[in-house]
Amino acid sequence: MKQKSSAVIIGSGFGGLAAAIRLGARGYEVTVCERLDAPGGRAYVHRQDGFTFDAGPTIVTAPFILEELWELCGRRMSDDIDLREMKPFYRIRFDDGSHFDYSGDDEAMRAEIARFNPDDVAGYERFLEDSADLYKIGFDGLLYASFDRFGKMLTAAPELFRSQFYRSVHGLVARHIKHPKLRTVFSFHPLLVGGNPFTTTAVYALIAQLERRFGVHFAMGGTGRIVEGMVSLIESLGGSIRLNASVNEIFVENGRAAGVVLEGGERLAADVVVSNADSAATYRRLLPAQYRRRWTDRKLKRAKYSMSLFVWYFGTDRQYPDVPHHMMLMGERYRGLLEDIFDNKVLADDFSLYLHRPTATDPSLAPDGCDTFYVLSPVPHLDADVDWVTQAEPYRQAIERSLSDTVLPGLGDHVVTSRMLTPLGFREELFSEKGAAFGLQPVLTQTAWFRPHNKSEEVDGLYLVGAGTHPGAGMPGVISSAKVLDEIVPDPAGVP
Repeated sequence: MKQKSSAVIIGSGFGGLAAAIRLGARGYEVTVCERLDAPGGRAYVHRQDGFTFDAGPTIVTAPFILEELWELCGRRMSDDIDLREMKPFYRIRFDDGSHFDYSGDDEAMRAEIARFNPDDVAGYERFLEDSADLYKIGFDGLLYASFDRFGKMLTAAPELFRSQFYRSVHGLVARHIKHPKLRTVFSFHPLLVGGNPFTTTAVYALIAQLERRFGVHFAMGGTGRIVEGMVSLIESLGGSIRLNASVNEIFVENGRAAGVVLEGGERLAADVVVSNADSAATYRRLLPAQYRRRWTDRKLKRAKYSMSLFVWYFGTDRQYPDVPHHMMLMGERYRGLLEDIFDNKVLADDFSLYLHRPTATDPSLAPDGCDTFYVLSPVPHLDADVDWVTQAEPYRQAIERSLSDTVLPGLGDHVVTSRMLTPLGFREELFSEKGAAFGLQPVLTQTAWFRPHNKSEEVDGLYLVGAGTHPGAGMPGVISSAKVLDEIVPDPAGVP
């Protein structure tokens, strides 16, 4: 009797966990290999001095994508995960102290826009029409396409051109909205997936529509609760998670991925190998060069990578009730700062920040009377000439001073726990090429068919999920990359 077909998943980020659930539900015997001591990948959880810090993703914008995973297992996500909608989604604060509360309430949004420029209300309506078209094409039509053949790209091309996808997100916004601050408000979304608003294809304007339709949510207990729930689903299907199991190589037999070699030499044979590792690292670190024709070291070196991030996690012995759950603090420069990060690759003296205060929604994430925070600053990846070993602490201090001067008065006197993540951490702990936080940049020439394919172009039996493949970064994209496997991974009975 033929043994049950097996699948090995490299990495337990959201893409890898979703892939394990989908393959397990189809009858595969699934083993997930995670090199860290807990699952989650970029969604790892740090617990320190009574504070709980989500390491990375904090925003849930498409709950139905997660709900589908629970339904595959005959369960309801609401029984395991308590999602709360944010109102507003974000507060965007400008360097002069003015702010914009961004929400899904159309009337409130029009009122916010009118405070800055009444004439832009009509432009906002036109932008919504364009983003709705892009949502229909990019999300409804292309999200789950495998793009393993260029013909699929050609089929989609007419609608994409009609929607002016070749513009940048900022270029699309600027067609309709004139006030410079409002242009920032409606174009910053690509930064959430590692893209420069001035170069990221306009398809990503669909994010605004996604938020408007389904809201912005937070999981009570933190994003780590979603990870725990997904692990529970995998185990209910008979799958397993191996922690502290670092994969050193994908081994190939007869032109087909046949399993993985762990650090220490243990070999895990498998009928199917799915990599949730960074796509560039999958090819450069894990798949031997003799099997690579398209994604050679030279091509990977020439590719354009997302920015990296400097993240400071900290807890305070007091609360800041005036600070909302999500806040963007924009610096004096917008385009110039992005050029320094993406093009000039220099660590500028100024910065824009994303401040996350989850205790605004869930006080259990900090001791009584305290607040949990993380603040994130986009920075260049490791092609920049920055020595993060010596620069990390001065950079943190500069951010602390800025926050103390603006929204967190007296911060330096109230920090009681602290940790940092730099581009070095993204490279060394998360195996991100060049320390890029989101893998390949979502520019036009690295979108859809032009990204590393979900079905590897190099060897049979190897599949990719996560931010570095189609559809791209962000929780909806990463989890949806696993749904693409439904189309391209054969049923267990059909595996050679």
